[in-house]
Amino acid sequence: MSDEPAAGSPELAAQPDRGVAKGSAVEVLLAALRLGVSSFGGPVAHLGYYERAYVRQRRWLSDDEYANLVALCQLLPGPASSQTGFLIGLHRAGWLGALAAWVGFTLPSAVLMYAFAVLAPRLQSPVMDAFLHGLKLVAVAIVAQAVWSLAKRLCPDRRRTGIALLAAVPLLVAGGAAMQLAVLALGAVAGLLLCRDLELPAIRLPRDVGRTVAWAAFGIFAALLAGLPVLASWEPHGFAALAAVFYRAGALVFGGGHVVLPLLRDALVPTGWMSDSTFLAGYGAAQAVPGPLFTLASYLGAVCTPPGSSSVLWAVGAVLFMFLPGLLLAIAGMSLWSYVARAPGAQAALAGVNAAVVGILGAALYDPVWTAGVRTGTDVAIALTGLLLLERWRTAPIVVVAFCVGASLAAAWIAASGA
Repeated sequence: MSDEPAAGSPELAAQPDRGVAKGSAVEVLLAALRLGVSSFGGPVAHLGYYERAYVRQRRWLSDDEYANLVALCQLLPGPASSQTGFLIGLHRAGWLGALAAWVGFTLPSAVLMYAFAVLAPRLQSPVMDAFLHGLKLVAVAIVAQAVWSLAKRLCPDRRRTGIALLAAVPLLVAGGAAMQLAVLALGAVAGLLLCRDLELPAIRLPRDVGRTVAWAAFGIFAALLAGLPVLASWEPHGFAALAAVFYRAGALVFGGGHVVLPLLRDALVPTGWMSDSTFLAGYGAAQAVPGPLFTLASYLGAVCTPPGSSSVLWAVGAVLFMFLPGLLLAIAGMSLWSYVARAPGAQAALAGVNAAVVGILGAALYDPVWTAGVRTGTDVAIALTGLLLLERWRTAPIVVVAFCVGASLAAAWIAASGA
């Protein structure tokens, strides 16, 4: 008699998907490129774009699988949206799919940030300011839709709705990456206490990477973290020193691109790589381009290039070493996540964590997305119309981008005409 679990049993449903990839790397690359040129608004907004593109439109993974990936990447150092996209690519098309997902999502903003390093003095104008403001209003609409959509799926009862609301409160009061981690941990505890007797679906896990691969990824992560500073000591302003700066920042930061700002500034400005004004100009430009904020590294790498060296090579090196530690930790974390999900009470704990994720996204919808984008009643009307276009009329995001930017430009022109 076979020892395999019966089809449809909870044991089988909880096992990780070790089967063949369901799609191709080219398919993943094209989808990621579309997101890479249109995903404005920072990491929280990116998760909203992902949910729309990968869960609802393409159905590459279920709501629960997506929520579990988001929860995992929120717990790890590094750029959570890029790590989530990388793991979605792995789930869809294996290792080539993971690479394609990262390249597609990262390349557009990295190229734009490199171009900004070359063309920066010519890009400042009131029209550009209004254009960028319109993109911030797009992010308000996208994140609001994502919060609403995830709340309906992940908080279908009073208990989980209560967990989500309670998770949002401390983030609205204090915020910060450490508070996010505390909220996720408290969400797991609340899930264990409140959700055990609920009828929960069996945990569906994305593709498992295997214990050997996970340990190899963690070993490479640790070796580079320890070894790059040693290489950097031989040439303080050489390429190895640049790699050490960006790798350390990517390895030690929780909470995404905004949190990495002081780490990079302290490593680059006082040591003479660049001036404060040059650094802050690049950071401001990074708010305006689609894709991950970590591609600020492309601009910084180009600016740091010594005479006689290739600025393209230094920009590419900075980007690679900025993202590499987070991606290595995501690979290692997948294996650990697989074992955690099989533990007793895992379903209840993850239900609480997923509800807390909704609370985190809801708090971020207010700060920084709403506070950074909405300044007037006109902004409220533009963002609300964008949300209605997305949610009620199922309008394509690119149309919503065009509407919000056009409305922002029109509002700026009317204000200037009346002044």
